[in-house]
Amino acid sequence: MNVTQLRISRRSIALAVALFGMVSLAIGAHAALNKRALDAAKAIATEQSEDAARKSSRIALVIGNGHYPDANAPLTQPINDARALTAALRRNGFDVDVVEDASKDDMHRAVGRLKSKVKPDSVVMLFFGGYGVQVGRESYMIPVDAAIWKEADVRRHGLSIEKVLDVIKEQGARARLAVVDASRRNPYERRFRAYSHGLAPIAAPDNALILSSATPGKVADDSEGQHSVLMSELLGNLNAQAGGIETAFNKTRVAISRASDGEQVPSVSSSLQEDLRLGANPIENAGS
Repeated sequence: MNVTQLRISRRSIALAVALFGMVSLAIGAHAALNKRALDAAKAIATEQSEDAARKSSRIALVIGNGHYPDANAPLTQPINDARALTAALRRNGFDVDVVEDASKDDMHRAVGRLKSKVKPDSVVMLFFGGYGVQVGRESYMIPVDAAIWKEADVRRHGLSIEKVLDVIKEQGARARLAVVDASRRNPYERRFRAYSHGLAPIAAPDNALILSSATPGKVADDSEGQHSVLMSELLGNLNAQAGGIETAFNKTRVAISRASDGEQVPSVSSSLQEDLRLGANPIENAGS
């Protein structure tokens, strides 16, 4: 091989090496771009999944019963209250199932739907407005089609608030909230041999918060307004979004007690491990 051929051979080798290097760089750059695109897609999918989880982590069952055949006149406030609370909760990201003038079957089906939605880390709210009856140590939500002539009928036709809260607990909910506006003088009491006014104390099970419209064993008369006294005050405190939900419940209790000169004192029972905030963002610790 002469000198000229040797130079050409070396030049060819150099060109081949340079070309191979360029191709390798191009392949590497393409792979890096693909990896970044894949990472970005995974991040978006994760964020969307987390957003969906957050949206489903707030669940509420709202029941407003107003038309009871045994009552002298319909209750107008429970349905108005249910609609107003539903709107407020939906603004705060709750998936709300609202039922008006619920029969016994309606209420049991609604609780079944609620149960199916509850997941670990869910925050669940129950609202009941209507007639409630205390039997023994339990308080019962009364459906509009209840046929009640004796105390045993309350257990048969009513739905125990405590049992509903237990069902939510069994599903692993992060926290349970309940607003019970049912401490009215019900139309069935005159039929019982022995009865007590108002509702029984509703003890908060683990990590729960319960607001009732009156002190256990007491009744609260309906006001003349569109909403009950309890709901009017509660909506104002929820909309203010100052502090957490337990703060809102306590402010409601204090305001009503003062405004009524102690005639109506709502009851708040809490075993929450954190004061949850209701706001536009996912529920979080109010102290954070």
